[in-house]
Amino acid sequence: MKLFRSIFFVMIFLGTVFQTVAQDRIIQGIVTTFDSIPLIGAEIKVQSTKQVVVTDTLGRFIVQAEDGDKLKVTAKGFYDEKFKLEDKTKLVMINLRLKPTEQAREYAIGYGYVKDADKLNALAQLNRKDLDFSQYSNMYDLIRGRFAGVTVDASGDIIIRGTSSLNLSSAALIVVDGIPVDNSVFNALSPSNVQSINIIKDGSAAIYGSRGANGVVIIETRKGGDE
Repeated sequence: MKLFRSIFFVMIFLGTVFQTVAQDRIIQGIVTTFDSIPLIGAEIKVQSTKQVVVTDTLGRFIVQAEDGDKLKVTAKGFYDEKFKLEDKTKLVMINLRLKPTEQAREYAIGYGYVKDADKLNALAQLNRKDLDFSQYSNMYDLIRGRFAGVTVDASGDIIIRGTSSLNLSSAALIVVDGIPVDNSVFNALSPSNVQSINIIKDGSAAIYGSRGANGVVIIETRKGGDE
């Protein structure tokens, strides 16, 4: 009987130890928007413990969590994101999507989530979760009126920065799934096959060299697992 009781208490002790170890698991993460802009003060909540932390000036955070736990990330003006932790997860990268309204941008800047307001204003994004792309007959109709300052001229060129010269082209570079394409490929693309559209207006387009001088339209098409 004493042996049974001893084993029983040992099992309780070990269970408590294992539970403590699980709860003491440290998770580090980074929260961004537009894949590269750090979000300051975004709120991260751990489902199991209800622990809440906020990101620092580089978008970083640290929490304690259990295996299989879930993190909920929120920031006013952005869509909430939930992230499930796998057994070996130590570092998480979470990208919040900015809601497609001017008020959302005002929140993002006014609440201090984005340190560089100019950088945020130089980027624009439209996702099929924000809008039913299939209701448009072609890509030009989809883009017209959806991005501030972006127009389509009579020749089908997309103009992001305005007309720069009478002699030189002002057309933006179009990139589909990482590959630069011409207007004919863009025109043949069906809106129903598009997952997201990103517009780059500022110096970030420099990674595309001189071809990105007039801004860049980045198209991501739907993959097999996309809704």
